[in-house]
Amino acid sequence: MPQHKEVKVLPYTSQQLFDLVSDVEKYPEFLPWCLGSRILRRQGNSLHADLVIGFKLFRERFTSHVTFSPNRIDVEYVKGPLQYLQNRWIFDENEDGSTTVDFMVDFEFKNKMFEKLVGSLFTEAVHRMVKAFEDRAAVLYGDTSV
Repeated sequence: MPQHKEVKVLPYTSQQLFDLVSDVEKYPEFLPWCLGSRILRRQGNSLHADLVIGFKLFRERFTSHVTFSPNRIDVEYVKGPLQYLQNRWIFDENEDGSTTVDFMVDFEFKNKMFEKLVGSLFTEAVHRMVKAFEDRAAVLYGDTSV
């Protein structure tokens, strides 16, 4: 069960980062290995979405339930090739206008052999994905330094 937690201070407002992460439909534009995304339904402060992830011959569809709170986004796995998935983003705005981002992802594949294969690549893949969000923020909001 690969797990990754990362806390970073970024030079953007919490609202900007919240908007970036919550815009699931734009993920294929910047997120590595994300080949497609689709909102299945929206209900109040949550939505159900499909993401298609692909790398070489590997291609899978994941359905997730995403819940939005004022400074937090929680993702829970609904269906796909995983045993479970939990993902959390917390955005705490600092006095200087920057935001402390607390990111966590934890998942387990149903196929243990596949998990052993992916496990070795997991850390690098997560770092690249988090970096893709940072790079997207710089494109959308400017490459600022606080």
